[in-house]
Amino acid sequence: MTNEILLIVSLVVLYGSVLLFYRLFGRTGLYCVTVFATIAANIEVLLLVKAFGMEMTLGNILFAMTFLVTDILSENDGKKAANRAVAVGVATSLLFLLVSQSWLLYMPSTSDWARPAFEQIFSNTPRMLLASLVVYAIAQVFDVWLYHAWWKLSTRKSGDSHRFLWLRNNGSTLVSQLLNSVLYTALAFWGTYDVPTLISIVLSSYVIFIVTSLADTPIVYLARRMKEQGQIPESPVL
Repeated sequence: MTNEILLIVSLVVLYGSVLLFYRLFGRTGLYCVTVFATIAANIEVLLLVKAFGMEMTLGNILFAMTFLVTDILSENDGKKAANRAVAVGVATSLLFLLVSQSWLLYMPSTSDWARPAFEQIFSNTPRMLLASLVVYAIAQVFDVWLYHAWWKLSTRKSGDSHRFLWLRNNGSTLVSQLLNSVLYTALAFWGTYDVPTLISIVLSSYVIFIVTSLADTPIVYLARRMKEQGQIPESPVL
């Protein structure tokens, strides 16, 4: 199976899982998705692959899931619920950073076979995770703020707060993902790859984010419709 097909299948499965968890567990399910996506993305982003004629790091779709989650929460539950998801993601990344580094402090048994692989992966993780932590917080808070700024503007212009979901969804995510791509690549990979590769990573990441942002718009519409039809279980106020 080619990298391109794997990326497309991943997009369908992961975005579908957002709707599934929302349908089964409500707002709590979206917070669970955020925890999964932040942990998995911070590991997957270490892999550099070539797809669609570009070099790119993996993890882009998982990171895009977190923006989809905050947009659904912003639309259906408000700014406070969306910012709560951001806080959950930051706390999860910080905890994973501390725990994953503690694994390397243990003295392995003579029969251990996994330690070299753990060292190879997680000795490079702190910089990635710290970069992710900082950029995730900045980009996500900005995304939530911009989503509601677009909402206020479109409501004022049209007089209808229900219209122009596509505008606030894409208008916030596309700008936030550009900020995310530039900041994360600079903080995580500067000095690791040469400048042309860094530029390629930024461009390829943003191209993927453009696709994932446009693809998540129908998901947000479906999530809002599910909420309006009473298909989403109520979650306790956090």
